[in-house]
Amino acid sequence: MTTTEHHTPDVDPRLVAADARSILACPATVSLVIEGHEHAVGPDEDLALTDHRGTPTFLCPESSPVARAAAERSSALLTVTSGLGPRGGPERGDTLTLAGRLERTGYEHCDCCNEVRHVVSLDLNFVLLARPATAAPGVPERQHRVRLEEFRSRAHHLNRGHLQRSVEHANDCHQEELRQAIGLGTGTRQGDVVGVRIARLTPADVKIQWVDHTGAHEQVIAFARPARDLTELGDMLRRGLHAGLC
Repeated sequence: MTTTEHHTPDVDPRLVAADARSILACPATVSLVIEGHEHAVGPDEDLALTDHRGTPTFLCPESSPVARAAAERSSALLTVTSGLGPRGGPERGDTLTLAGRLERTGYEHCDCCNEVRHVVSLDLNFVLLARPATAAPGVPERQHRVRLEEFRSRAHHLNRGHLQRSVEHANDCHQEELRQAIGLGTGTRQGDVVGVRIARLTPADVKIQWVDHTGAHEQVIAFARPARDLTELGDMLRRGLHAGLC
């Protein structure tokens, strides 16, 4: 049994939109069904999805079926499963479905492969958030139609999906830079910094944890002001780590 909720009193449309935007920014899997194409386009097609201020945006080669479909402004249905929270967590069962028309909105030059890639946007006309049935008796799958004006709201430009992805990227790909920041900021020889991780990141502060030759440490660093978007967040994080640890 499935229930569809539009604007019921117990469902705050702003919170539903915030969750939907967070899933778009932090997907586990992505599948795109294009009008006139027999098979769905998935990760094997070199398809990179980002949330650009509430618009699903793809970066793909010119030869990609997505780029070709965008030239024809084809209709498409995008399905995104949630990557929010820990693996196996309850939010991983949520699914976001978005419909609209594909359109080319720019180009980007890739320095590593010297290839020009197309920027393709999905001009939305429909967004639906589905939550799975729970173990509680009588609680069916719930479907929430998301208002487009709420989905595109500036309030969600720096959502928790962006924050989670930023933490994962920093911890997985910038361990050396984090160790350097700890070493310089605390006066510890970098070789004595065993490991560093960002434990929490918000628009207003960051919690960083590290282990060195003296033991385990933790510090919360407040930013000069809350970040308003991803670019500001990156700047605030770099400045905060430098000033807050010195």
